Amino acid sequence: MTSAVRTCNFRSGFTLIEIVMVLAIASILMGGAVAIMVFSTDEKDLRNASGEIELLAKRARTIAILQQTPYALEFRPGVVRLLPLAEAGQDETKTALGHTIGGERVYLVPAGAASPVHDQLTLDPQMTTFIRRWNTTEWLPMNEHIVHVWRFDPDGLCEPVSVRVNMGGNYIEDTYHPLTATIRDTVLDVK
Repeated sequence: MTSAVRTCNFRSGFTLIEIVMVLAIASILMGGAVAIMVFSTDEKDLRNASGEIELLAKRARTIAILQQTPYALEFRPGVVRLLPLAEAGQDETKTALGHTIGGERVYLVPAGAASPVHDQLTLDPQMTTFIRRWNTTEWLPMNEHIVHVWRFDPDGLCEPVSVRVNMGGNYIEDTYHPLTATIRDTVLDVK
């Protein structure tokens, strides 16, 4: 009589080498994902700041054309402000109690004219901005005592400038077109 004995060679788990290999691959993938997320955050923040400055520039150009009044973007440390050119670059010196020296400024709006538009972009405290004027190679830094003004005329032209936003060792440089106030060229360096 023949016996019908069946033998099975089932493994009941994974070997130690298989587990170590899977954990090594998973840790390499997680490390790469974390690095990509950290670097893409700086890149995203720089691109967002660049886009917001471009939107303010387009808005300044449009308002200057519509109101037939020169407008400006004013660059101060941590802030980019949109305002009429007549108000730009004025340093408001205040007393210890917070009152403006020389009294409050009063701007008269001609009858039938639209009221002035004011807007402000507050940058991340880790970001610093620099301006490069037309036909120069030097980046001009921002500080408490120097205000940089970018002019937009009622005929639709703006001063040709480049804006650089630094964040740590990373930066984005945008060169603006003088006819459209849009970004003509961008250089992004994210490490």
